[in-house]
Amino acid sequence: MTPPTRFPDDPLFAGFNAPVRVEADIYDLEVSQGQVPEQLDGTYYRVVADRQWPPKVDHDIGFNADGMVMSFRFTRGHVDFKSRYVRTPRFEAERTARRALFGAYRNAFTDDPSVLGVNRTLANTNVFWHGGKLLASKEDGPPIRIDPDTLETAGVHTFDGALSSPTSTAHPKFDPRTGEMVFFGYAAKGEGTPDIVYYEADRAGNLIHETWFQAPYSSMVHDFAVTQNFVVFPIIPLTGDLDRIRRGQPLFAWDPGKDVYLGVLPRKGRVEDLRWYRGGTRFASHILGAFDDGRHIHLDTPVSETNYFPFFPDLSGAPVDPEKTKGYLSRWTIDTQGESTMFTEERLTGHAGEFPRMDDRFETLPYSWGVLGMYDVPGERRPGRGFRWVGTVDLARKRTATHYVGDASSAGEPLFVPAHDEAGHGEGYVMVVVGRHDEMRSDLLILDAARIGAPPVATVKLPIRIAYGLHGNWVPRTELERA
Repeated sequence: MTPPTRFPDDPLFAGFNAPVRVEADIYDLEVSQGQVPEQLDGTYYRVVADRQWPPKVDHDIGFNADGMVMSFRFTRGHVDFKSRYVRTPRFEAERTARRALFGAYRNAFTDDPSVLGVNRTLANTNVFWHGGKLLASKEDGPPIRIDPDTLETAGVHTFDGALSSPTSTAHPKFDPRTGEMVFFGYAAKGEGTPDIVYYEADRAGNLIHETWFQAPYSSMVHDFAVTQNFVVFPIIPLTGDLDRIRRGQPLFAWDPGKDVYLGVLPRKGRVEDLRWYRGGTRFASHILGAFDDGRHIHLDTPVSETNYFPFFPDLSGAPVDPEKTKGYLSRWTIDTQGESTMFTEERLTGHAGEFPRMDDRFETLPYSWGVLGMYDVPGERRPGRGFRWVGTVDLARKRTATHYVGDASSAGEPLFVPAHDEAGHGEGYVMVVVGRHDEMRSDLLILDAARIGAPPVATVKLPIRIAYGLHGNWVPRTELERA
């Protein structure tokens, strides 16, 4: 007999962090404040991590939860909400068994023997649109195709069998001039391997380029940077090791004795074109934006002194120091024609934050505006944990502005949506899902990107709680109708 479903007495499964496990359809959400701009005509897709079953192993981590994709569909000032689990092969196997069959995060050695060889991806990290397809993804497997209207799962997406790697990033980049999608897979020959494969797909979603290479060491390569002329792969010392997971330890661990490397390839370049640039130990994860002038590459990312993730151990045994884990938006610059193999760093703001997003119409191009979730603002002390502010950065004027999301509240990733088709750089709205911890539910805030500190343009009230989430994207109605 299958034991009853009971989640462990653990902070990961309690309070606002508790699994929601609800697939919902809510027609015409309440607008509790302001008015939704009628020119917003499209869908905001997000994906969150929401466990279907109690974990198979003790001391699991939040990354190891099922993907729940959701949509906020905007039509003439109204918003409809929908959420569905991503029916990955892993999800379906566990649904049939009525229990967790897959073990620790990215550790197949801890799985039930019945799921040997079943794809382990959870598709819980990002959901994006390309080539007329909506794809949910996590970096340990191929993307999963989702129906953009019903959110039902349509199956694993392998680019008509052309995807040669078992892994594929959750952070592809899109060239606004060509419509190409640039992406990669790391640990491309298995967990703990240093192999990386770089791909490009054309506007229609057909693979048109593939290059394999090896990094200086195996690490978590969560994000990367793309410009008009170059692709940059950051290798940070959050190292991967197959032997560790064989011993039942975490796949990733922080190695403060290793340098950061930036692998630079020309767009559609080959392995013989690869050059490596080096810098001292530091942590970085998400890229705000990147551009080049033909010689210099500029890459903007929040940077901290040490590992941001407390659940991945430090190989030196050093305890977690919250001050050293704070990330500050910084610019890494590479001189591709100089003699030095080092990159330089310049801090761009004194506000600590993460989950940076740009005006996506300027991806790969020179830009000057961005938005982040912020957890430390100079001179402002607020209660709570997590992202308590949404902040915009004007890199041209060197200005940072913030919006406090409220007491007992925390924000997810902010997203920029242009005000209209001809909107200028950074002219539009910032959308962000905010958890109201005291009320055990969530709101969707719509903020004026140019006046981020002002009251919301609109507050869209959800009667339910949305689980902790990672990334999402806006798809205009015109794009959806072309598919």
